Amino acid sequence: MKRFSLISVPYFWLLALFLVPFLIVLKISLSDTALAIPPYTPTLDLSEGWAGFRDWWSKLDIENFTWLTQDDLYWKAYLSSLKIATLSTILALLVGFPIAYGMSRAPDEWRPTLMMMIILPFWTSFLIRVYAWKAILSQEGLLNQLLMNIGLISEPLTILNTNTAVYIGIVYTYLPFMVLPIYSALERLDESLLEAAEDLGCSRMTAFWLVTLPLAKQGIIAGSFLVFIPAMGEFVIPSLLGGSKTLMIGKVLWEEFFSNRDWPVASAVAVILLLILIIPIVLFQRNEEKQREAGK
Repeated sequence: MKRFSLISVPYFWLLALFLVPFLIVLKISLSDTALAIPPYTPTLDLSEGWAGFRDWWSKLDIENFTWLTQDDLYWKAYLSSLKIATLSTILALLVGFPIAYGMSRAPDEWRPTLMMMIILPFWTSFLIRVYAWKAILSQEGLLNQLLMNIGLISEPLTILNTNTAVYIGIVYTYLPFMVLPIYSALERLDESLLEAAEDLGCSRMTAFWLVTLPLAKQGIIAGSFLVFIPAMGEFVIPSLLGGSKTLMIGKVLWEEFFSNRDWPVASAVAVILLLILIIPIVLFQRNEEKQREAGK
């Protein structure tokens, strides 16, 4: 009974906060748009009994999913989101790995301070940090003023409202999710393995590629998933930093829900996005299971 009570808590949490909302969104995606409250039809009336349920079930269809395949906007938004999320993950890895490697090589007394510096941005509101980047990247912003004052450019660069600003925003926002798993993996690295590799004739660079990098693989995989999954559905960063020219599925989803008030199509977009993200989520879970088994 105690074991059942312990296991039932997370399952109830998933049921209440994931499965039930997903089923509601799935049901709305099979409905039709209507000028009503709620803005879709059919709605289930339990007072009509079994006959009402059969009538409600017969009116559900997949026209919204068919519409997604016919309009170029949606599949282009999915592809653009995949591209931006993938490149952002690669950039976060290129920036985050040296930071994590430096933290793992730092003296023990400095590591808590360095860890705090990585986590420190989370103490500030996410929106405030994104708005700060607008002030930094605008044509009259701090970055252009700095570059012009030191003579690297003669006129302001156009960074804001481009995909470049979106990459900067995503990498900055999700960089800690890349650094922390890699640091956790590198911190457990046995220094004697590197010494043995160098004693056997490996240079430091060769020892890094043959010893350090393979042992950090689990952290790299975990960090990449932790960056890619939320970046895929990102809405705030492309809206504030990318402008109208940046096409991402999160922006399309918001516009369908709140601007067009087309809940059925928006729900269909959300269902497809979730199905796309299930693949990296499942891969991430398998990677975590392998990591736990390897640690036993």
